[in-house]
Amino acid sequence: MKHITTYILAMGIGLAGLTSCSDSWLETNSTQATEGNTLFATTSNARLAINGLCRTMAQQHSYYGQSFNGEGTMKLLYGEYPGETFFFPYMAPGWSPLMNGESTITQSNSSVYDSYPWYYYYMLVSGANAVIGRIDAAEGTQEEKDFLKAEALTFRAYSFMRLVEIYCDPWHLSNNGANSGIVLRLKEVVNAGEETDMPLSTMAQTYEQIYKDLDEAIRLYQSSGLSRNEVYSDASSTVSYPDETVAHSIYARAALNKQDYDKALSEAKLALGDSYILMDNNNYYSGFATPNDEWVWGVYNDTSETIWYFGWQLFMACNGYYAQQGINVCINRSFIEQFPDTDIRKGLFLTEKTFLGEGESFKDVVDVADGRTTGAFATLETYNRANAYVKATVPNAVEQNFAYASLKFQATGQPAVGCQPIIRNSELLLIQAEAAYYKDATGKQSQDALIALNKLSGRDVNYTCTKTGNALLEEIKKYRALELWGEGFDWFDHKRWGEEISRPTVAQNGNFSSYVAGTYGFKDGAYVSTFWKWILPGRETDYNSAIDYK
Repeated sequence: MKHITTYILAMGIGLAGLTSCSDSWLETNSTQATEGNTLFATTSNARLAINGLCRTMAQQHSYYGQSFNGEGTMKLLYGEYPGETFFFPYMAPGWSPLMNGESTITQSNSSVYDSYPWYYYYMLVSGANAVIGRIDAAEGTQEEKDFLKAEALTFRAYSFMRLVEIYCDPWHLSNNGANSGIVLRLKEVVNAGEETDMPLSTMAQTYEQIYKDLDEAIRLYQSSGLSRNEVYSDASSTVSYPDETVAHSIYARAALNKQDYDKALSEAKLALGDSYILMDNNNYYSGFATPNDEWVWGVYNDTSETIWYFGWQLFMACNGYYAQQGINVCINRSFIEQFPDTDIRKGLFLTEKTFLGEGESFKDVVDVADGRTTGAFATLETYNRANAYVKATVPNAVEQNFAYASLKFQATGQPAVGCQPIIRNSELLLIQAEAAYYKDATGKQSQDALIALNKLSGRDVNYTCTKTGNALLEEIKKYRALELWGEGFDWFDHKRWGEEISRPTVAQNGNFSSYVAGTYGFKDGAYVSTFWKWILPGRETDYNSAIDYK
């Protein structure tokens, strides 16, 4: 077997990123060991390789087309489109098969939607493996080598974790990890030989490798004695480079997925430390496009690296290209109206208080017909009232046409420039709250984490939490969905919780069109696996003879 899914690191002057050398998935002869030795001759070159991995996370992957650009794609198409709290009226008619997780999409192993996450994350794995396998022989200090290898291990662990989230069962249905996992490629292609034909691991083996990579990464970060600010002192921003805190954060997220609550709790605490920072209200309203001290890890993007009409902000930003065309992304009406008006996060959506006049109802002032304009403002008075609020609240936003439109995200340049958070301290507090729920019967640790996130941060100064038992767990889930809205978590959270996706129509006092309204993931109480588990891509199974796939 000479042909399979993974990619070769390519490096050139200034190394903008990674690229495959052809449309084939893996050519064992596509690069020679001597070329690789030259590319990784020094730690300075290896640093460029890590930079390339970072750049890949916000780069258009041209084979797949404009909608496929790394982490932004994973957030939008896989985390939010099929989720419960996100509504994109304009896209709903045409994109409903993806939003509804129909088997024609999730079980089509020749579909670009099915193969893209596999392509993208194994591309990161391939680049990481090149660094891991070659850095020890590079010229440079041992401290530099340790730090760079740790970063590569962090990238590999993150990629393996994401692949499990998409192509495997949730842990609670995994037969304690005995069900199929992913292909654990741990060698650079040029050194893999015939091991390019590899069977699927079990889920338990996959998580064991994720833990092993992160344990080693943390050890190496510590032995290096270096920080990412020191290693990348010439960078415009270091937010995209992994470090020890990023490794602990990924560890916490992976452990939560595995329902390993002791590990999730301890790693979340290690990542947060004793002096973590949450953004203040001004930063919260500044658009989630410029890193601040709450961001642990993110995708960096500025006007010098723009991918034009392929960026995440194109769709999500309240001042981005789509918003300028009158096309808005919206939040689930039934969900957001649960929260008090004192919560500043609610203020980033056009809820009823922003557009209803005295004596008016939601159905009086919006388009209730099915289609691309479901939920659009139907009267000039309503439109003007809503947009007076928009300009007073987020001055950079353009006028919004839809009820429940989001003002959370902004672009720093047009048509779609801006950074993206991958991990924030808020998520780590929420992981701490959720993991502690299963370890602390009193509920106090969870309550304290929620109070720190919601009240002490200033997000809602009136917030308090004395709930226990199942009511406390529901509180954690509710505030997790609010805090992380639009950042790519919703479908993944429902999957690991084993909970259905529910989207109410306008007639049911929601705001979803009939194209995407309904209940998904369960039918008559039975789990629908095709909604939650994407099929392995044919571009893997057609060429990897070690996978016995039926």
